[in-house]
Amino acid sequence: MNKIDLSYNKEIQGEFKINKLNLVLVFQVNCPGCFTYALPLYNKIYNAYKTKGVSFLALSTAFEDYDKNTLINTENLVTQGTLIGETKTYMNNQGIDKLPYTLDFPIAMDTIIDENELDYKKAINTICKLNPNYNIWPEFEKKSMASKVENYLKSLDKIALSFTLNQLRGTPSFILFNSELEILKEWFGHVDEEEIKQIINKLIENNKT
Repeated sequence: MNKIDLSYNKEIQGEFKINKLNLVLVFQVNCPGCFTYALPLYNKIYNAYKTKGVSFLALSTAFEDYDKNTLINTENLVTQGTLIGETKTYMNNQGIDKLPYTLDFPIAMDTIIDENELDYKKAINTICKLNPNYNIWPEFEKKSMASKVENYLKSLDKIALSFTLNQLRGTPSFILFNSELEILKEWFGHVDEEEIKQIINKLIENNKT
């Protein structure tokens, strides 16, 4: 079972502590879909389960538009409801100037570094092991994959560690994991609220037995 590699430099709002069950939402401030769908959904799930042994963290990240998906823009979103980029354009077209709802959950910023700051050995090993068959591959296949991963990492302008090391497909992404950091379920893009709740309910019941 793959484990989440979670890295962040600063908690902008609230405090995240690992619990028996944990749900992370990875979003970008320059992501209209994150604001029209994912963040409101995350509010609902947070308020439904925050007292039921589930911990929550919304992780602001950047895999593109590094000038917009920043710590300061995330802080301005949290403290002032300030919208930027494509998110602002979309909301303005709906007659909305600022974030029209509260963000009730803990929020942090993904660790974003330059390419020359990366621990390549650790990063390559982490990404390679996301393949469930990696450990049983012959050595030449392992070396080939490691080389491809290294070239991929060197092609990036900047590296958001949580986003990159977990090889997320984009934003919004939801990751459900346990106290051992083992990933229990992942979702990308639009997901039904009831689907998430059903899985959480089942896991809560299993933890009681």
